[in-house]
Amino acid sequence: MSEAALSLDAVHRTFEQGGKTLQVLRGASLTVARGEIVGLVGPSGSGKSTLLHLAGLLEKPDQGEVFVSGESCAALTEQRLTELRLKYLGFVYQYHHLLPEFSAVENVVVPQMIAGTAKDEAAIRARALLDSLGIGERYEHRPGLLSGGEQQRVAIARALANSPSVLLADEPTGNLDPHTAAGVFDALLKLSREHGLAALVATHNPELAKRMDRVVRLDEGVLVDG
Repeated sequence: MSEAALSLDAVHRTFEQGGKTLQVLRGASLTVARGEIVGLVGPSGSGKSTLLHLAGLLEKPDQGEVFVSGESCAALTEQRLTELRLKYLGFVYQYHHLLPEFSAVENVVVPQMIAGTAKDEAAIRARALLDSLGIGERYEHRPGLLSGGEQQRVAIARALANSPSVLLADEPTGNLDPHTAAGVFDALLKLSREHGLAALVATHNPELAKRMDRVVRLDEGVLVDG
């Protein structure tokens, strides 16, 4: 197996809710190798989104460590965490979160420019990604003129814009009808494999989960083989 692109070592996460302490993660551990696609399953409220937030360096665990490309993130500054997110991590959510005033290609250009890529170079890569996702003819359409499936394909292109080593996806087809969801998931798997990504994909869909390399389940705050 290739080296680990993402590791979570005995992470804990608690929240205060209504005067009570809610322990969501209780020592969850996971390693995702480069080129490996891992499904993350569990009932609603089990902590899948929290786990993805920790993996994506959007939250810090109360205990335990997160490693991205072998680097411990426990004591890093916010600036370094931002650098790691830009360089190594790509995110796809259930809702696409595209910028409504920008075209499809512009939505994929923006994160590249934030990372320091020149606009012309970013546009070339954006068009190549949209072509590979089968929506090249929709370059100049704004999100409001795209179907749900097309919007999510743009969101996948945006997630891959900066050539991350880790893709984190939270119910990426949850808002789509079954036929559209299957097509979008096909595209996500294809690009993940072509780019050799380590992918962690949360889903409620058992049929989609079966298509991943392996599945882990959140069970009372701990990850177990699915």
